[in-house]
Amino acid sequence: MPNTPRRTLLLTGASRGIGHATVKRFSSAGWRVITCSRHPFPEECPWEAGPEDHIQVDLADPHNTSVGIAEIKRRLEHGHLHALVNNAAISPKADGGSRLGSIETTLDVWSQVFRVNFFAPVMLARGLIEELKAAKGSVVNVTSIAGSRVHPFAGAAYATSKAALASLTREMAHDFGALGIRVNAIAPGEIDTAILSPGTEKIVAQIPLHRLGTPDEVAKIIYVLCTETSSYVNGAEIHINGGQHV
Repeated sequence: MPNTPRRTLLLTGASRGIGHATVKRFSSAGWRVITCSRHPFPEECPWEAGPEDHIQVDLADPHNTSVGIAEIKRRLEHGHLHALVNNAAISPKADGGSRLGSIETTLDVWSQVFRVNFFAPVMLARGLIEELKAAKGSVVNVTSIAGSRVHPFAGAAYATSKAALASLTREMAHDFGALGIRVNAIAPGEIDTAILSPGTEKIVAQIPLHRLGTPDEVAKIIYVLCTETSSYVNGAEIHINGGQHV
């Protein structure tokens, strides 16, 4: 509709994998996509609107995150934010890329992981609550299959941060729902991205669909959760894992 304002998505962790597929999915539907990460916008990226709609912010630094929120608010048209997708996450590994367990993980690593994976999502949602409220917007938190059971590759700090984010999603759905803001989560399983660990093929053999998921398959569900198709879905965590848990 000519008089309908262009919908806007704020996405963290957009440079690769699920995040990059999400940029393409929303952009193709006519959304404006604002991205933020601790890196500047890569010049080689083919996304034309990228440099103007990218904000450099270190989500591991609460102060810098607050500064980033102020910049995001400044850039939003008419003070409306239709969707916030908290996709950015870090998953530290032990030497050789092996799983970093709860015994070996230092307190500094625990703290850094939770700042990015858990505290940044709630800071962004709280900081942009008026803009989300104005648009009757939607928040999607990206959790993980590792948040509900021990995973052979995902470390203890990553897994527990994702479990905490799943719990936070329910709390936010309750609190933000009264403002007309829906909050849901997606929990991807083994998705074909650059961060897959060696040995993933052994897990794939146990998945009923006998294949990896694709980033676009995840992005499609994120898109649905941010549109009117899911207008009565609130507080859900959708598992996208090919039946890995059955």
